[in-house]
Amino acid sequence: MESDQEFEPGIDLREKRKILYEGDRFAETEGLSPWRKKVNEVIFGFDTPAGRNFDIALLVAILLSVLVVMLESVSELRDQFGELFIVLEWVLTILFTFEYLLRLSCVRKPWDYAISFYGVIDLLAILPTYVAVFLPGSQSLIVIRALRLIRVFRVLRIAHCLREAENLWIAWKATQSKIAVFLLVVLTLVLIMGSTMYLIEGPENGFSNIPISVYWAIVTMTTVGYGDIAPQTVLGQILASVAMVLGYGIIIVPTGIFSVEVISAGRHEKHVEVPCSNCDLHFHERDAVYCRHCGSRLPRKGAEEVSESEG
Repeated sequence: MESDQEFEPGIDLREKRKILYEGDRFAETEGLSPWRKKVNEVIFGFDTPAGRNFDIALLVAILLSVLVVMLESVSELRDQFGELFIVLEWVLTILFTFEYLLRLSCVRKPWDYAISFYGVIDLLAILPTYVAVFLPGSQSLIVIRALRLIRVFRVLRIAHCLREAENLWIAWKATQSKIAVFLLVVLTLVLIMGSTMYLIEGPENGFSNIPISVYWAIVTMTTVGYGDIAPQTVLGQILASVAMVLGYGIIIVPTGIFSVEVISAGRHEKHVEVPCSNCDLHFHERDAVYCRHCGSRLPRKGAEEVSESEG
């Protein structure tokens, strides 16, 4: 009998949406007081006019906050509008803090939201300003608020983008071990290349120690080529040429590994779990009417329910 395993994604279809759709499960209002229900509908109910307007206003505030941080880093603008930037930064931080507290107060399980993906991002978005009181300069980390722009997918109803993002997430999870092994091999090559170049060139040609030589190997093998250090001897130049050629291969390998998994994840998206009553084959294409293994008619009601639930 043909195995179902080839059609089963590396991550369960029900689990892979844990991050991108995490906010949906906090929109449940059963058991909440009237005012908490109303606040929940506005904050989490992106399908209502009030919720949509709230999310749009929130996205504008996030963009404004990130823009303020970027402009403040320009010395000319900081000297001229420094006080204005500080006021705007604190006003926006206080608003985000109030919004974060409202989110915690209008969900059934505040702690679950606090440790969720969006909850952690919301907390990290407001911490830098407060931390900057004790550690000046850390307010630059406010740019982490840009991660909150993920909500734009929900606001603009471009769900197909979320599906593609899910496929990338699945591909990343599936390739972690392969890429880890590959990076270990690359690290070994870099150490060998750097140490060898140190022996060939030596301190008189700029390769003063092995760490500096390893730095040169990384820059060369990644085809960056800053040019601050370059081999002067013929043997060193030959080794540098070998490192450059290897660099192109290093770029291709992880790209190929990841691309294969992305294609595989997209292929799995075309299948749903609809068990065949005759041969017990579970995964079939969404529009399949008959079992691809035994030819028996599939329970279309079940297939349609699965398809709708994943859509």
